[in-house]
Amino acid sequence: MARAVILGGGESGFGSAVLAKSKGFDTFLSDSGKIAEKYVTKLEEYGICYEQGGHTEELILNADVVIKSPGIPDKAPMVKALREKGVEIISEIEFAGRYTKGKTVCITGSNGKTTTTTLTHRIFVDAGYDVAVGGNIGESFAFTVATADKEWYVLELSSFQLDGCYSFRADTAVLMNITPDHLDRYEYKFQNYIDSKMRVIRNQSSADTFIYCADDPATMQEMAKITPPMQCVAFGKQYIDSDGMIHIEAAGRKMVLDSKQIQIKGLHNYYNVMAAASAALTAGIAAESIEKSVYSFEGVEHRLEKVATINGVEYINDSKATNVDSVWYALESMTKPTIWIAGGTDKGNDYEPLRGFVEQKVKALVCMGVDNKKLVDYFGGIVPVYDTNSLEEAMKACREIATEGDTVLLSPACASFDLFKSYEDRGRKFKAAVLEEENK
Repeated sequence: MARAVILGGGESGFGSAVLAKSKGFDTFLSDSGKIAEKYVTKLEEYGICYEQGGHTEELILNADVVIKSPGIPDKAPMVKALREKGVEIISEIEFAGRYTKGKTVCITGSNGKTTTTTLTHRIFVDAGYDVAVGGNIGESFAFTVATADKEWYVLELSSFQLDGCYSFRADTAVLMNITPDHLDRYEYKFQNYIDSKMRVIRNQSSADTFIYCADDPATMQEMAKITPPMQCVAFGKQYIDSDGMIHIEAAGRKMVLDSKQIQIKGLHNYYNVMAAASAALTAGIAAESIEKSVYSFEGVEHRLEKVATINGVEYINDSKATNVDSVWYALESMTKPTIWIAGGTDKGNDYEPLRGFVEQKVKALVCMGVDNKKLVDYFGGIVPVYDTNSLEEAMKACREIATEGDTVLLSPACASFDLFKSYEDRGRKFKAAVLEEENK
């Protein structure tokens, strides 16, 4: 019996363990930290052997295949030891892809992938397709394949997940953009990160489709290097006419959307709509059905999410903006004097692209993090900067600065792990603090 070892006991790891068990592998899951109680209960329910709080080498190094959770870097000692032994190490996406009969729409990019994935899934559901959403959001791809394999999967894929894919092939690949992010995982070399993102088209054939942004320099640089065998569909500003009508063409079919009827505003969201609609057209969904889904879509949590207006001050939660490019789009969409809350765990950020918007639109910068030196040093001579080390201090500073007609925007440009468990935790605590203020 082949042995499958899963490293990491979160959603991805648990799902991979269930799939491995269902396919007859001798299955073992190992997590160096504490496994959440909900996953412990499920592992025991499925009869899967596991350990937490450390890795036992003799139970791991004898694996035939290792499914590694995306959060574990290649430089981790156990990963190095496995590679030295020549053990195959793959991602959950690669593993699940070997067993599904369904077609996949795989969406990646530095920014916009969650909104695009959520909207694409909504369109497929509204059209009556047998579809699941997975990857970085929803139930794990592997768990769904193991328990209720679908005809279609809409998958949000990070660069870390793509790094562990080798034979996996996307029926429809969507690349939103490539801007510097996670460079700490890629030897601080942008090209390494670009190469990781481009793996989304790995193994595609003439029967497949690649949807990409014609306005993204890094993507176009890579497109110039290859002769793609798949069908290529571009989206970008040139497909939006002077009346705000968005023109989309894919799989030989055309449709037009009115930007004035789209509830999620801003150029970045129109890109998201174009990508989702192109994927839906490629899958054969009727234009009328796509239009109805797009016009009713209100966005996703933690992405330019309006929280409340208190004493004439609007509060917006953009906690998912964990890199500079995502903040660029957020500031681009601001129409009022903005008090910008930023900070957290820096990922090798270059803040220069934000300078113009900060000069034009930002009334003050409130830094929120354990170490805000880089933000303070860069923006200190441009706008008033307030250095705070907690959410409570940041909110207090915002209340003192904000006046009627201002917007307080949480758009951190950094990871959340210095003060919070995740960007979701950061966003929800920000919303709770705002609503607490509203109820005073």
